[in-house]
Amino acid sequence: METKRLLINKTKITDKEDYFKNISHDKKVLETFICTYVESIDDFDFSKYINRDDIFAIRLKDTGKLIGIITKFDNKDDSIEIGYGIGSEYWNNGYVTEAVECYIDKVFKNNEYNTIYASFFTNNLASKRVMEKLGMKYSHTNLEELEYLGVKRDLIYYKISKNEWLNINK
Repeated sequence: METKRLLINKTKITDKEDYFKNISHDKKVLETFICTYVESIDDFDFSKYINRDDIFAIRLKDTGKLIGIITKFDNKDDSIEIGYGIGSEYWNNGYVTEAVECYIDKVFKNNEYNTIYASFFTNNLASKRVMEKLGMKYSHTNLEELEYLGVKRDLIYYKISKNEWLNINK
């Protein structure tokens, strides 16, 4: 997948350093994106993130550098949930909106699913803005759905259907 500024594709062995720096070792990212913190790149087992069908690298088109990821999980019949994280160094540049828009468009145009969900911690207003910019609407809130970093977290879910997406993006 490709946008004006980004490539969205599978992770590869050469992404280890970028993934470590922008996801697993970036404490700002880990405040809002569920991932295990890794202190040292030498302790980082990257093999479990390589070439999977449920993790997509967000790359800068001009360098090929991995700056973030999109994940898909919780497949249920005709719906999926997606998640996304991007290194804090790249925040506030519109990269996540651009990447997730491309990803959602591909999913719906390939008839993979009919509904896409995404969720965010109540304090992650940037993620909420991404969802709203993409036309996603509030679905529901799960109070204390999970414990993360020692705190029980509420998750707010947004969703968009294939029909809604295609009507917005004619």
